[in-house]
Amino acid sequence: MSKNVSSRVEQLAEPVVRELNLELVEIEYKKEGPNWFLRVFIDSEAGVNLDDCEAVSEKLSEVLDAEDPIKDAYFLEVSSPGAERPLKKEADLKKAVGKGVYITTYEPVNGQKAFEGVLTSFDDGLLLIETKVKTRKITYSVPYEKVANARLSILL
Repeated sequence: MSKNVSSRVEQLAEPVVRELNLELVEIEYKKEGPNWFLRVFIDSEAGVNLDDCEAVSEKLSEVLDAEDPIKDAYFLEVSSPGAERPLKKEADLKKAVGKGVYITTYEPVNGQKAFEGVLTSFDDGLLLIETKVKTRKITYSVPYEKVANARLSILL
């Protein structure tokens, strides 16, 4: 049920978020204890502030009240995805080139299933991730079709 709700809300939220010149990153609908939470994560090149979250919340609430895609009572939360935001689409990965990333794969690539480093390029379905092991740099080639999860990473 939560997948259906998430995809329906995504269809309703996308135009609202786009109209405010923001990007819809992710919709999450889940039960925590006795309560249901609908979480809408938004972002923009300039970042997200409280006014952005409030504007999306107000406009989206109106749309959700009119369309009524969720039958249960729920709490609506609109926020930034944070510094380690998920990278869900190919476009997200293309924008992440030059930044720190943490990637996990469905199956081992070069004997590993987790890669953390700088995404140096993403072309032709291949991610190049440069990692540092002690004093030497190693670049891994990870096929996009093997990526299970991807997010930005704050490299130390």
